[in-house]
Amino acid sequence: MSLLALPFPTIDPVLIEIGPFALRWYALAYIVGIFLGWWYAKRLVSNQRLWGPAGSPMKPADIDDFVVWCTLGIILGGRVGYVLFYDLPRFQENPLEVFALWQGGMSFHGGFLGTTLAMILFARLRKIPVWSLIDVIAPSVTFGLFLGRIANFVNGELFGRFSDAPWAFVFPFGGPEPRHPSQLYEAGLEGIGLFVLCRILTHRYLKLRTPGFVAGAFTAGYGVSRTFVEFFREPDIQIGYLAGGLTMGMLLSVPMIVAGVILMVWASRRRPVAPAAARPSGESPVE
Repeated sequence: MSLLALPFPTIDPVLIEIGPFALRWYALAYIVGIFLGWWYAKRLVSNQRLWGPAGSPMKPADIDDFVVWCTLGIILGGRVGYVLFYDLPRFQENPLEVFALWQGGMSFHGGFLGTTLAMILFARLRKIPVWSLIDVIAPSVTFGLFLGRIANFVNGELFGRFSDAPWAFVFPFGGPEPRHPSQLYEAGLEGIGLFVLCRILTHRYLKLRTPGFVAGAFTAGYGVSRTFVEFFREPDIQIGYLAGGLTMGMLLSVPMIVAGVILMVWASRRRPVAPAAARPSGESPVE
């Protein structure tokens, strides 16, 4: 073991335990992340300066109602994504373990798809422009990303590759060699970095007036951040490295980069959504 390695902090993954009830840091990260995202999305919707003369195409009450949809999209999508992308053979042998969420195993890419589906369905039900809703939710997701990666670090999971960097840690489940704290890299890039990027776009460049642009920037930004961190993160043991030294995280992130760039270009070239009062009778919002 390197003498320069930092000792891993001894933090119990279980925050509170009362009888059969146990509140884990990981669950708390999801709960707090959803509430912070809810709060921030309502602020974006309520700030009329960000939307221009036409005003916001949705109300804070719409965000209140969407929270349940979003939560289901995150949990169901994240779990299904993990099962399909990362450990399908194990769950085929033990199907009931799919429901054992307390044992961990969530995929961001699956949660991303689940939440996207929830946004599309909810927006069409409420007759809200889909891209405007996605533009509001995208920056709000960064709170959960940051807290989730911090929880990964507390749990000593999803650690990085071997490293001799002075900030490397010896993780309790990672063997005696020091490793990159890749969870903290992800917290910084996916959480703080993406929040700052989206904040500049929404508040300085007023990109909420260009539906789809913030969503594209978030999607591409996450793909770039995740691909970068994958060079430092240890691949899942049940998958390992793919052809050419790629990882599953890289493979799932590259399409996000391409789609995000295409979406930003498309959003920049399309005509703005007309104010509700100016739309012909019966015309649906531009999607």
